[in-house]
Amino acid sequence: MNESVTAIKPAPVLAPESIGITPRTCAIGADVFGVDLGTPLDKTTFAAIKAALHEHLVLFFLDQTLSPETHIDFASKFGDMEIHEVFTSLAGYPEVSVLEHDADRPPISDSWHSDVSYRTDPSMASVLYARHIPPNGGDTLWLSAYAAFDALSEPLRDFLQDLHAEHDFLQAYGSYLRAQPDGPERIARAHIETPPVVHPLIVKHPVTGRKLLYVNPTFTSRIVELSKPESDAILGMLFKHLLSPDFQVRFKWREDDVAMWDNRATQHYATGDYYPEYRRMHRITVGGDQPLPAR
Repeated sequence: MNESVTAIKPAPVLAPESIGITPRTCAIGADVFGVDLGTPLDKTTFAAIKAALHEHLVLFFLDQTLSPETHIDFASKFGDMEIHEVFTSLAGYPEVSVLEHDADRPPISDSWHSDVSYRTDPSMASVLYARHIPPNGGDTLWLSAYAAFDALSEPLRDFLQDLHAEHDFLQAYGSYLRAQPDGPERIARAHIETPPVVHPLIVKHPVTGRKLLYVNPTFTSRIVELSKPESDAILGMLFKHLLSPDFQVRFKWREDDVAMWDNRATQHYATGDYYPEYRRMHRITVGGDQPLPAR
């Protein structure tokens, strides 16, 4: 029998009566109703949203109207905003990444990943705003890294908790950067500015205290304590384990929808099945901290 997971439960936050929170699955995801993110939020409403984020990991706000300023205002309430190493920023708003794809710019986020796990201090959260949605396809999936850890057997958990994994920026973006006109210079700069980092393979969430599986096929390159054949075998098994539908929620976008997720306890996959149609999203990422070892 799997060992019980001891969580640090924050004090309950009662949402105002005007707010509705409806879970999408038992493991992850909830719709939030009665909130206009384009207007200033009072302290009670913000506290309710923050508590819901810790509980459900991904929140969906339908039919919102955000300017770059109100998008920034909402995201900044959660912490300092970051600028991405690869994505283009919205003109005049460096904090807002533009994720824009069409026939000439194929999708590049169609693999499971936790954002910027290749940094020493990966992101805490992201707020994604749909600006143009293709007529078909373009859904995003998220998975709960809590649920993935909980589903592991106790002996495997014990084995993994003392291991560390390397996360490599160039494993994901190397081919993309090499194809750019200034590719060699960008690759050389990446070796200096974003070298591989090492994180615990099992980490503890800094707010909830829950343990989670912290490897992803996009950025995780190896388990440092193991030989290459051993590392490849264990990572291959874990990557397959993460694909269970029981850990996931899938969201079909409409223009003006907003999704916010806890990047520390989730992974996501932006499907590329709309190619070569046009898709445009605006994203703001909130900075986080160094992943905590599980023990």
